[in-house]
Amino acid sequence: MSRAFVNEDQAAAQASQPVERRVSDQPNYVTASGLAQLQQRVAALIALHSDLQTQGEHADKQRLADTERDLRYFRARVQSAQVVPPATSQDKVQIGSRVRFVDEQDEEHRVQLVGEDQADAARGLINWGSPLGRALLGAGPGDEVVWRRPAGDLSIEVVEILGEG
Repeated sequence: MSRAFVNEDQAAAQASQPVERRVSDQPNYVTASGLAQLQQRVAALIALHSDLQTQGEHADKQRLADTERDLRYFRARVQSAQVVPPATSQDKVQIGSRVRFVDEQDEEHRVQLVGEDQADAARGLINWGSPLGRALLGAGPGDEVVWRRPAGDLSIEVVEILGEG
């Protein structure tokens, strides 16, 4: 057999191995609902993994490898989770706080600061460690803070802080 074919076979085997999910260096602060979501994700992945394993040789090998990778990641995230107390202060933005703020164009925005794995910008769930999250964390109503964005800094003013919602 030609050496080229051996190398191609090895390359194909390596290509099917999923790239590990990167675990952030920031502390894994989560809300209680964020931890519950992580635990639900682990349970769903365990069920999927079990289903794939019962299929034996007929199982989709790539899907099994991806599921095992995701299971390692989410188990680690549950293990490292540090649940923060519910945000009850209306004086300072905390992880879990729902915040209403206005930007330089007087456009109003509403977000909630959450843990990294719970973040979903389209739903207004912002990672506390993101540039916006860090700008808001610790601010109070009436405070003007600078949101350091890749597109340029933006001054925003905190209008209202609500507890977790």
